[in-house]
Amino acid sequence: MVSNNSSHTTHRHRDDVGAKLGMWLFLFTELLLFGGMFLAYAVYRMKYPQQFHLSAMEMNTTIGTINTIILLTSSLTMVLSIAAIQKKNKFLSIIFLVSTLILGVLFLINKYFEWGHEISKGIYPGSEVLLSKDNGEILYFGLYYAMTGLHGLHVIIGMIVLLFMLVFIINDNIKWDDYVKLENSGLYWHLVDIIWIFLFPLFYLIQ
Repeated sequence: MVSNNSSHTTHRHRDDVGAKLGMWLFLFTELLLFGGMFLAYAVYRMKYPQQFHLSAMEMNTTIGTINTIILLTSSLTMVLSIAAIQKKNKFLSIIFLVSTLILGVLFLINKYFEWGHEISKGIYPGSEVLLSKDNGEILYFGLYYAMTGLHGLHVIIGMIVLLFMLVFIINDNIKWDDYVKLENSGLYWHLVDIIWIFLFPLFYLIQ
């Protein structure tokens, strides 16, 4: 009796299209969240245009501009990281991804000092200084802290995701022929950047 030894190859199921579709649906829910806040901003700004203008004078436009440049640059390094892995350049992909993370840290450091400066002046929700101001100014700073705070939280979440992607690349779990995780992470990071591009003129440039 002759026995035939057959080798079995295990195939990992992949659904890149489904993964991308799921990511786009998730991003849509995020847009709805921020869209509601942008709508609230628009309503209150129409109601209190002068108060919003005066409140914006308290903002540090220089820091806001620097943070805008930082996030735009981080979007570029994210794209370059994905492009590098597609071209089988693992080392360069890691370098660009680390650069994206460093830029994210710089953004948060700037935001920390900016918030610290505002708080040191007594301008924060519930403070006596803020409560003594006009209702429109209270609403402006309430929206400022809520929207930039939520955005900052998304930056932190994005950085945690990118740290996982960095580990995956180092361990060859993300390669030139399987990089959908990195691509989806890039989409999330771009969303974070796009939201800031809207926040910047709404709170810094209306002065």
